[in-house]
Amino acid sequence: MRLKNRIGLLLLMIMLLFGLTGCQRAEMSVFDPAGPVAKMQLSIIMISIYIMSGIFVVAMGILVYVLIRYRSRRGQNQPPKQVEGSWVLELIWIVIPIILLGILVVPTVTSAFVLDEKPAGPNVLNVKVKASQFWWQFEYPDLGIVTAQELHIPTGTKVNLQLETTDVMHSFWVPRLAGKTDLIPGRTNTMWIQADQPGQFQGKCAEYCGASHGVMDFLVVAEEPQQFQAWVNKMKNQQVKPASELAAEGEKLFAQNCASCHAVAGTNYKGTLGPDLTGFAERSKVAGVLENNEENLRKWIADPAAIKPDSKMPRLPLNEKQISAVTAFLRSLK
Repeated sequence: MRLKNRIGLLLLMIMLLFGLTGCQRAEMSVFDPAGPVAKMQLSIIMISIYIMSGIFVVAMGILVYVLIRYRSRRGQNQPPKQVEGSWVLELIWIVIPIILLGILVVPTVTSAFVLDEKPAGPNVLNVKVKASQFWWQFEYPDLGIVTAQELHIPTGTKVNLQLETTDVMHSFWVPRLAGKTDLIPGRTNTMWIQADQPGQFQGKCAEYCGASHGVMDFLVVAEEPQQFQAWVNKMKNQQVKPASELAAEGEKLFAQNCASCHAVAGTNYKGTLGPDLTGFAERSKVAGVLENNEENLRKWIADPAAIKPDSKMPRLPLNEKQISAVTAFLRSLK
């Protein structure tokens, strides 16, 4: 391969490298941390990038130098002088990698011990996270609250997460708050997160878990402590009052078709097979992926498998009027 073609191929690879690194949504970027865990992990990523970039530049510089310095020339009859057995060179390429690994290992091990330490104390929020195909449940044992798809947390507070799965292996990942931690059948893993600022942070399952793995999303909603406490009070004092006759009819249909799987605080509906629907109308998403509006909710009730293939929620034998009634009831859960 000619020198010009080699240089062109090298430039193409560099362009592809930088192009592909931009193929992610802004809300899923690990380069925009919003909490101490993500910041610690980003610092390790940046150290790795600096080290690898330095190695890449030096290696490519040597490669380009060799390609130019020892390229084939007209009239050249003798091959270049062969050099081998240089103790200096061998010592250099042994010592330098050891130094670089040491630079990477020290902050990595230090951060690993810090992140592995379970937060404790009166100012720590404990949450049990359960993953199922293909949704998330969040239980606050100290507050007596259970919800799904949206994890509400106060800003500036360490949140201790106990991670479990009810079926296959999943992985909890909120890129702007923390790296991935697996949920393994028969085992409880732990991690902690903290948000330094209010906002909504996109989370995903990061371990392939079935046909709808790609849409097994959730949100972490970080609020100021006063707002979080207001949310807690509202969740603990739910009063379900259908806002219309249509919603009242929808509650009857919900009791007949949905209550065996779903729970709603303030009612006798205590199902545990599906997501808890307390305060459903105030959630941002339907099924974790669709904007929470009447049209999308109707689509979900009518045919769940069209949105989440292999979902365990069945397609209920409801006509259009009945779907409208159930939709009205769910949209009254505030």
